[in-house]
Amino acid sequence: MSSQRSDEQRTDDSGGRMPDEKDSDLPSAEVTSGADRAPHRSMFRAMGYDDDDLASPMVGIANPAAEVTPCNVHLDDVAEAAHEGVDAAGGMPVEFGTITISDAISMGTEGMKASLVSREVIADSVELVAFGESLDALVTVAGCDKNLPGMMMAAIRTDLPTVFCYGGTILPGEFQGEQVTIQDVFEGVGAHAEGDLSRGELEELEHAACPGEGSCAGMYTANTMATISEGLGLAPLGSATAPAPTEERRAVAETAGRTALDAVAARRRPSDVLSRESFENAVALQVAVGGSTNAVLHLLALAAEAEVDLDITDFDEISRRTPHIANLRPGGTYVMADLHRQGGVPVVVRRLLEAGLFHGDAMTVTGRTVAEEIDHLDLPADETVDPEVVRPVENPIHEQGAIVVLDGNLAPDGSVLKVTGDDVVEHEGPARVFEDEETAMAWVQDGNLQSGDTLVIRNEGPRGGPGMREMLGVTAAVVGQGHEDDVALLTDGRFSGATRGPMVGHVAPEAAVGGPIAALENGDTVRVDVPERTLAVELSDAEIERRLADHEPPAHGHDTGVMAKYGRSFGSAADGAVTNPAAQRD
Repeated sequence: MSSQRSDEQRTDDSGGRMPDEKDSDLPSAEVTSGADRAPHRSMFRAMGYDDDDLASPMVGIANPAAEVTPCNVHLDDVAEAAHEGVDAAGGMPVEFGTITISDAISMGTEGMKASLVSREVIADSVELVAFGESLDALVTVAGCDKNLPGMMMAAIRTDLPTVFCYGGTILPGEFQGEQVTIQDVFEGVGAHAEGDLSRGELEELEHAACPGEGSCAGMYTANTMATISEGLGLAPLGSATAPAPTEERRAVAETAGRTALDAVAARRRPSDVLSRESFENAVALQVAVGGSTNAVLHLLALAAEAEVDLDITDFDEISRRTPHIANLRPGGTYVMADLHRQGGVPVVVRRLLEAGLFHGDAMTVTGRTVAEEIDHLDLPADETVDPEVVRPVENPIHEQGAIVVLDGNLAPDGSVLKVTGDDVVEHEGPARVFEDEETAMAWVQDGNLQSGDTLVIRNEGPRGGPGMREMLGVTAAVVGQGHEDDVALLTDGRFSGATRGPMVGHVAPEAAVGGPIAALENGDTVRVDVPERTLAVELSDAEIERRLADHEPPAHGHDTGVMAKYGRSFGSAADGAVTNPAAQRD
């Protein structure tokens, strides 16, 4: 942690500003100005800060660096660059840490239940430090999936001038002459179980897929949320796509530090940036790039924190009018680094703007509107952008966006599906019901899956899990066994951004609170109908009610500690599964 200036950067106190010269309306003046704050300043001086520092805006740099995931292993370097940017712009950088959970490493285990909880812990911890230490501004650094919404939630709650800074994407690996990502390894497990991939080939793939630091390479959850941070205006346009192991990523972080000081000077806060229009922009970006279904959950949570009116049905409405134009994995061919080579997120924004599908007058953290930022950036000419990576709006991959919201008698409050293939999804088949992910995974791996089946995994919602686990292990096994198009899966849990196929998540209400998914029995006929936007079972309302009256959710075994505390606090997935009481909707 680089919590102080270097010896070369320190100045003689006699020639600098005095703490009492600080703007009195800055929160940090409470702890740095006046004779009665001498003890407080003494503590800062122990860490190498001088009078110039103490007279400057105090900018917290929230850093979730950790050796539990490649997404975060390099974030000390990113935070250091942000630190240098704050310092160079005349601020007082104060770095502090918070946690992360590796979604990919915890996937398929009980530990995955901690993932969504970590979003809340990150938001809570950053809010606590900002409040407790009287910070004036924030640079929030993020790597793994839940870091990103957690940091943005903290920015909204504190409403301090804040710049969001992504740690960057991993580069793809190479296996048998093809680009590969962690998605291929998960699907390789299913292919190996079917005998289509040898153990030696699986080991070779394992060694090749993740060549270094950075978040998972495709348009999975971390890269989706980084893209969305630009759409919301909380991160500067053009900041999301630079790969982690590049000097460009450090330059992005250094700029974030400088921009934070500009925001302080202008008193520009998240509440000045976020609006209904900025959230509509974020959803439009999500569906245009084929982003993760997790972004539905997180955007609903962010909107709830910001008191912006956003409903789960808005995602479907925006998706219907916004074409899918970026050919990115998991449903496409390319990865985040490929998008960066074409000019990054702004080239997608420019095309949506020109088509009238984006609000150009929405504000950004730089103080310029989206349209002004596009004009300000040095972007490649539109005709030079590779149409294999980003299609023209008039010649999209799909006429409508990738996110679909289904309701019906199995999901009265909605459910979410990402359409990544060319075919219209209409699936009808018998339910194969499982009370948890592990049992379903074992059944699939034992070779029981048949064409036409509808896997149902319940009691994995925000409260029922608790923690709303992702199901990449199961969905990848299904796809790896050759059932991408002819088997559906529905759950009150979540899916990874790397999931593809007719996989319906976020089914609400969840089983643990008596949602209709709890009434399903083996053999019931379930229908997933994307054109009609329905998720339904062939049962009467009376029969569903009769079954629910007898339903008793199984115990999840987390009755004490952090899982119990946050599990009891989660709201519905249909509203973002937030734990902040003030952000929970009626």
